[in-house]
Amino acid sequence: MGQIKVTKTPIEGLYIIEPTVHGDERGYFVETYNERDMREAGLNMRFVQDNQSMSVKGVLRGLHFQIAHPQGKLVRVIRGEVFDVAVDLRKDSPTYGQWFGDILSEENGRQMYIAEGFAHGFLVLSDKAEFCYKVTDFYDPADESGIAWNDPGIGIRWPGLQGEYPGSACPDNYRLQDGSPLIMSGKDRMWKCLGEVAGDAP
Repeated sequence: MGQIKVTKTPIEGLYIIEPTVHGDERGYFVETYNERDMREAGLNMRFVQDNQSMSVKGVLRGLHFQIAHPQGKLVRVIRGEVFDVAVDLRKDSPTYGQWFGDILSEENGRQMYIAEGFAHGFLVLSDKAEFCYKVTDFYDPADESGIAWNDPGIGIRWPGLQGEYPGSACPDNYRLQDGSPLIMSGKDRMWKCLGEVAGDAP
């Protein structure tokens, strides 16, 4: 291995990626992706699109997946901090319906690689966060689907979040510890639980 350390998580297909940061009095340099290192770790993905978003504190995006054209994603944060989550939707997987989450921030420099067949989402914990990700297939708005971020059957433990499941993905009665409300798109408020959409999952 070279500049990038790849660590398997308890769920097959999810990896924590830790690039080596070279810093001195001028600043720093880091390789955020190295195909050779990835291949040595057994990851042979090919990326076709890079994306970047900015979100304010309390924004929760997800949980998203594409049905016909599932995307593998290499995600990282270049400003701020988020709690990043993936849920296994592969019906033949021994970890189907299980989730894994980790803090990604500009300070820790961690990335997560999420293989095809997972739903993905994140919660912004800092005042603002800039989120970057590479994907293995193109975004298709007609192919996008999702599951409820608060599905009690999955049981994601979002850090610092307080509230009771209201029977839907509506976030209105949830708050962060400092009182900040959750901010979600209209679409993300409407996703149903995994058991209700299992037939659509990849």
